[in-house]
Amino acid sequence: MLGNNDIARIFEEIVEIMELRGDDVFRIRAYQNAARIISGLPEPLSDIRARGGLRKISGIGEKIAAKIEEMLDTGHLRKHDELMAEFPAGVLEMMTVPGIGPRTAGTLYRELGVTSIDEMERAAREGRIHGLRGFGEKSEAEILENIARLRRRTGRIPLARAFPLAQQFVEGLKATAPVRDIEPAGSLRRMKEDIGDIDILVTSDDPAAVMAAVARLPMVREVLLTGPTKTSVITDVGLQVDVRAVEPENFGAALQYLTGSKAHNVKLRTLASRAGFKLSEYGIFRDTGERLGGRTEEEMYRPLGIAVFPPELREDRGEIELGLKGIVPEFVQVAHIRGDLHVHTDWSDGRATLEEIAQAAKARGYEYVGIADHSAGRGIAHGLTTERLREQMRQIRALNDTLDGITLLCAGEVDIRRDGTLDFPDDVLAELDLCIASVHSSFTLSEEEQTARVLKALDNPYVDLLGHPTGRLIGEREPISLNIRRIMEVAAERGVAMEVNSWPERLDLNDDQILLARELGVPLMINTDAHAVDHLDQIRFGVATARRGWAEPKDVLNTLPLEQFLARLRRNR
Repeated sequence: MLGNNDIARIFEEIVEIMELRGDDVFRIRAYQNAARIISGLPEPLSDIRARGGLRKISGIGEKIAAKIEEMLDTGHLRKHDELMAEFPAGVLEMMTVPGIGPRTAGTLYRELGVTSIDEMERAAREGRIHGLRGFGEKSEAEILENIARLRRRTGRIPLARAFPLAQQFVEGLKATAPVRDIEPAGSLRRMKEDIGDIDILVTSDDPAAVMAAVARLPMVREVLLTGPTKTSVITDVGLQVDVRAVEPENFGAALQYLTGSKAHNVKLRTLASRAGFKLSEYGIFRDTGERLGGRTEEEMYRPLGIAVFPPELREDRGEIELGLKGIVPEFVQVAHIRGDLHVHTDWSDGRATLEEIAQAAKARGYEYVGIADHSAGRGIAHGLTTERLREQMRQIRALNDTLDGITLLCAGEVDIRRDGTLDFPDDVLAELDLCIASVHSSFTLSEEEQTARVLKALDNPYVDLLGHPTGRLIGEREPISLNIRRIMEVAAERGVAMEVNSWPERLDLNDDQILLARELGVPLMINTDAHAVDHLDQIRFGVATARRGWAEPKDVLNTLPLEQFLARLRRNR
């Protein structure tokens, strides 16, 4: 039986083929929405169907529901099969290269007969692409650069896709195998922005039974190797998962070792050696061989006099030096967040109503939530005109009179145009509770042009927050060319906050940029950029990224109670 990921992937492939063919945009959008909705469901579609709830899923219409039923019944979709037969499989693979969309892939296929990434690379190296209409030598060079970038990233997936997969393994093994301790390790535990593979560590009275259970998990596509203490598998999304069983007395030592990072571990072991200790995945020992611990991670650090830092910060950025002084700052946590300020609704390209967002935010313990629908300039469906924005603000403020325990803020996401002006006039911006200015176009400007553009936007007295400042999409689009230090220096001077965008493909600012923002005194806001109620849960990825940048609650404006938050915004009212 197909799982949710399989069904979402089939709809995504239908979208790609329809875009290659130039099909009607509204039909394409129906499949795009279906894939996005299904990817975010917390329950298997088979279970939802069994209780008669398939047609009650918000955003799933009768035609899409029928196609889901066909896939659940037969394991495939006839429409998908027919569309896939129209193009060689390699044409779809070409669109995995950053910057290669359906229009480019279709042109290369029709004009040059290119049917794979290798053929596209060959055509670019031979100079055959820049002669096509709409292509130049620069775009040809970019294709080669993006192919190289893809190959460097092969096998890595965004944190937000790997994280729930690891959770499925953990919960699946807890339910079906005799595990005692179980914990993901590696770069996933450090919450890096992309993951190469997943390491899961367990202890058990019957390790062989655990290893057998791994191979039976429904998301496992292929078993690479299995033994009494280690099993390696490939999942249905192509990611490798290694499950290792260790003795309980070694669990903390193995967890510390496998979590890393390599740089953190090298420094830790160097310090240990100088102090007369030896560290390994089996424990901490004196030079005499006396074992001092290893059951917990704390036992690995305590004999060295080092306070334990959270996994996200183990990158050799000064955490060991502070730990030697017994100093571990209080880093920001999800529990500190009092409001999400970047949320889209069905007024633009979101899926939830104002009321649904309000109730969902309240259920998560928030005090406030910012409704930040797009301005019309981006060209997306239902972007807000001045008239619609004012009507939305009127409805938000009327709704606030009926709400208890949650406040909606008018927080429009306003496009920064190519020339640095904003999509709404100042008299409209002045009516917003919070103005988020974001770049959504002209990504290829030079660093000088792009920096000047953003600086001009920061000149506007009504801009409170620079949304997803670098505009990157992990694995798809490189950051815009920007003098980020200069932008931050000006933002600090003018009191403009920088966003840590939690959207899985963004995580923008990244951890290095957050470190710089803290150095320069730039306030931060951690937001989800949610387009549906379930997207609000993605706040954990933004928080994890902020923690990797050493952010503390005092650095993040939306850890403040509502009145203090509003008082800290840039504008003078």
